[in-house]
Amino acid sequence: MWPWLALALVALYAPAASADIAPAAASYIVHMDKSAMPTGFESHLSWYESTLAAAAPGADMFYVYDHAMHGFAARLPAAELETLRRSRGFVSCYPDDARVVRDTTHTPEFLGLSAAGGLWEASEYGEDVIVGVVDTGVWPESASYRDDGLPPVPARWKGFCESGTLFDAAKACNRKLVGARKFNKGVFANSNVTIAVNSPRDTDGHGTHTSSTAAGSPVSGASFFGYARGTARGMAPRARVAVYKALWEEGTYTSDILAAIDQAIADGVDVLSLSLGINFKPFYKDPIAIGAFAAMQRGVFVSTSAGNDGPNLGYLHNGTPWVLTVASGTVDRKFSGIVRLGDGTTVIGESLYPGTPTSIGNAGLVFLGACDNSTALSMNRDKVVLCNATSTESLGSAIYEAQQANVRAGLFLTNDPFRELAEHFEFPGVILSPQDAPALLHYIQRSSRGTPKASIKFEVTVVDTKPAPVVATYSSRGPSASCPTVLKPDVLAPGSLILASWAESATIQNVGEQLLFGKFNIISGTSMSCPHASGVAALLRAVHPEWSPAAVRSAMMTTASASDNTLAPIKDMNGQGNEAATPLAIGSGHIDPKRAVNPGLVYDAGPEDYVRLMCAMNYTKAQIKTVAQLMAAVDCAGASLDLNYPSFIAFFDPDGTAGERKFAREVTNVGNGPASYSAKVKGLKGLTLSVVPSRLVFGGKHEKKRYTVVIRGQLKNKAPNEDVVLHGSLTWVDDAGKYTVRSPIVATTASSAQL
Repeated sequence: MWPWLALALVALYAPAASADIAPAAASYIVHMDKSAMPTGFESHLSWYESTLAAAAPGADMFYVYDHAMHGFAARLPAAELETLRRSRGFVSCYPDDARVVRDTTHTPEFLGLSAAGGLWEASEYGEDVIVGVVDTGVWPESASYRDDGLPPVPARWKGFCESGTLFDAAKACNRKLVGARKFNKGVFANSNVTIAVNSPRDTDGHGTHTSSTAAGSPVSGASFFGYARGTARGMAPRARVAVYKALWEEGTYTSDILAAIDQAIADGVDVLSLSLGINFKPFYKDPIAIGAFAAMQRGVFVSTSAGNDGPNLGYLHNGTPWVLTVASGTVDRKFSGIVRLGDGTTVIGESLYPGTPTSIGNAGLVFLGACDNSTALSMNRDKVVLCNATSTESLGSAIYEAQQANVRAGLFLTNDPFRELAEHFEFPGVILSPQDAPALLHYIQRSSRGTPKASIKFEVTVVDTKPAPVVATYSSRGPSASCPTVLKPDVLAPGSLILASWAESATIQNVGEQLLFGKFNIISGTSMSCPHASGVAALLRAVHPEWSPAAVRSAMMTTASASDNTLAPIKDMNGQGNEAATPLAIGSGHIDPKRAVNPGLVYDAGPEDYVRLMCAMNYTKAQIKTVAQLMAAVDCAGASLDLNYPSFIAFFDPDGTAGERKFAREVTNVGNGPASYSAKVKGLKGLTLSVVPSRLVFGGKHEKKRYTVVIRGQLKNKAPNEDVVLHGSLTWVDDAGKYTVRSPIVATTASSAQL
């Protein structure tokens, strides 16, 4: 997207012209004076909606602008435009210009990839980097795997496509999809089943979604039944994709996963994306950890998902020090239903209802408390039902009861931290904030002698929402049970409500008894955040092919942002969403690709460092060999739990015993010449933290310097099983002001016991 097109947009789906729209109607961009908004409106969007409805009843607003300008775009007749000109706050308007090219893929914009001078330009969009994805396969007919304009496949590539059920390799693969293999011998060995589609073809959708997120080609006209309309693209849109199907509907076995990773290494992938994990396994029993070690030894960058078992501490998987572990957060986009009451009040909620019609007009509205009375619901099934679902775990129950009663529509007041997972309504439904309750209930009470009414408009996409990102409640949290002394997760990436390609044979969801299928789906999970990071890693490899996997990971971590788009600390969706997230939820913070390409300093590590770590973890030499596949004897000289990692975690006794924790680190200057850095420490109230030396002076590129961090003090649990978590950061700032190399620090009384 060109800079002059980088508008903050709210895309409201504009239906096709119908008989009740005058032939003279045209589209206009309307500038409004934001400061002129009258009191009583919850947002500028509701003010714009009300203004337009008063001036031009029935007109469709299809964008709202809130940054490059303030105002909206709408289609309306010229006569009603004159009425609009007299509205309060009107500044000016002009006809929409059909020559402008739209480009609304959103997570690349949110991550800054499409900005002029960004990482896309520097990396040539990841061209010739090969991203391997171990998952449920691929839907090769998806336009995300078109190879338009791509040069020949790199000569170093050793992989290929194999044919099978409903999968003709000669037709499926091309210069984009350069490999497609299947691995199911473990399925056959462990169960007596017949695999329905014995080929790399994806019949689930998950693998197509993750691989197209990482490196899908641009696809115009993408949407999820009208939501998120625009062009879908992967993070590295000119990278090549190799898919390894190891997850099957008939069963998933670790042997198949490990075989897939093994083949990917042999084929020559540069990045390996693994949106899967195994809970509570030590490294020597975890095929992902084992396979990832081999990949790392051969220079392959491995990106993994943190898991979806949040928000309690300690349930993270893939806490492996030689991989990138990715947590999941929101983006600055919401999918909404707009509720307009009979008195003109507008309330905006969250919904991904995909059914038709896309709006409900002037229906009766009734409040039925918690919506736990099936008789009352049945008696009001022809109405829009308002439900109070603010008590614990009541949202799912209220939605179920309303759906069973076949009500006209449901409005659900809730702060449920998992509410985004309920947006895929099978009937017309909208999730509303409890803050909307007074306006709704006041209107219903005032209308008690008449009939309260409500209209709902679906297929609404709101962009540039704040705050964002927010860490998702479901995203698994550290410490890592497999290796507690290495702080995990590493980074936060977009993972909530992500649009990407889908297997067209896989059901997306139901609307009533109707099964819905489509080319794109919107889903959530760390499975979605992982390929975002994988694609960014591919871009970094394109620019810095000489970097080790640890250097790439370090660059992504030390340049990540701990702030959201309001410049406040990233929040945690768990609870009321007002608490700052800790590094046990977000790691170093939200990935920032543009800064990651030039991090200033990196923390490097190699196979021998990880071996010394496992020695200090009291692994037997046999167990270490299982992971590291060493031909020579295991050398545990210099064994240490203190890995050269871009983050710190210090464990303290929960009884308040004073302690001291020391960490040694080495950084490498990857800037273009001499540089001097000073240490700046933040947070960890009540503890003492020292950095020695506090200045690092580098004579040139690739020079290394060491420093030590010491944390002293005591922590004590306020109550049993209520772990204390303090967090802060150490940032090395260069004298020229060009680089800030930030590392998160956690001090906690959480358990440091390893598996």
